[in-house]
Amino acid sequence: MNVVLLYGGKSGEHEISLISCTSVVRNINKNHQVSLISVSKDGRWYLEDAKYIEEIKSNPDAVLSVHAIEKNRVSVVPGGGREKSFYVDGYYIPCDVAFPVMHGTYSEDGTIQGLLEMAGVPYVGCGVLSSSATMDKEFTKILWKNEGLPVVPYFCITRAEVNDSVVYDKKISQAIDAFGYPLFVKPCCAGSSDGASKASTFKELSIALMEAFQWDNKVLIEKSINAREVECSVTGNSVTCSFDKPETVLTAYGPGEIVPKHTFYDYDAKYNDPDGAELKIPASLPEETLSYIRDTAKKAYAAVNASGLSRVDFFIDKDTNEIYLNEINTIPGFTSISMFPKMCESAGLDYTSLIDLLFAQAKARFESVITLRTSR
Repeated sequence: MNVVLLYGGKSGEHEISLISCTSVVRNINKNHQVSLISVSKDGRWYLEDAKYIEEIKSNPDAVLSVHAIEKNRVSVVPGGGREKSFYVDGYYIPCDVAFPVMHGTYSEDGTIQGLLEMAGVPYVGCGVLSSSATMDKEFTKILWKNEGLPVVPYFCITRAEVNDSVVYDKKISQAIDAFGYPLFVKPCCAGSSDGASKASTFKELSIALMEAFQWDNKVLIEKSINAREVECSVTGNSVTCSFDKPETVLTAYGPGEIVPKHTFYDYDAKYNDPDGAELKIPASLPEETLSYIRDTAKKAYAAVNASGLSRVDFFIDKDTNEIYLNEINTIPGFTSISMFPKMCESAGLDYTSLIDLLFAQAKARFESVITLRTSR
């Protein structure tokens, strides 16, 4: 199979994508013909030399990077299909399936998914609508609440409300009155805890809001839960799943628990501090609770029309034992220590088999779409 791996991106999670894709290269089935396309921080696409694939496989310390060589600039051709969608230096890169191993804005938010749809290429992961909706934490909560699923109480503040001091002051007062301190502040459309912080005073809240608004034009203020952090991996195609195609059936793996050693599970704890958190798979919970979380994870996945893969994150209130959905990541981390592949592996699905499953799901989803009518 001709596989195109895309990595990097115009995103605050650019560096994480490099590490994630490096892990995919190391674990991908050797029978696949792999091409690497890197995306720079300014959004330019480049075909990478095949020698970097061999370097990654032979050197355990090597990590992918972006080589901005002009003659290797890649163009995407609308309607090109699997043979003629990626054009570089006078020839096309064949692509039976594309895997955007990319996180955050311009990567996980429906933009690259729409581009691949227009090109006519099967790709791993959620479609345009579900990618876009789940990138926005407010809209995710709205969709989940509509299905009767439990979400953390919140207020959403927009840039427009910040620009109107009367509205802004009222909204802040409502949040403080409703939840008290501490409060949790985070951008609606950023990942890896970028711009997220905890506020225990009005001054800290003001600083937290200024930081969050550097990352997005919408910000959530949430009730701070004294929580255990639990995650669950899910695969399958929620809209078109069929037992005739086992790869499309919704399957939940885990859950696992994150025990952060920082104030919360922030960017440093996730990626910079090797001792930033302890990972427990399975989570230390009764089997009844584990089963409930797996079932809720699949419902949350289906509520946003997810396909391919997602990691669904939960909070369990330590004081009340209430379980809340926190968020969903449609292209979760794929590093060697990431929870998504680790939870799958704990259920008997090793990393290489997981990648092949995602490719099979991508092809199944593509086939279910191309049979639909687009004209009279």
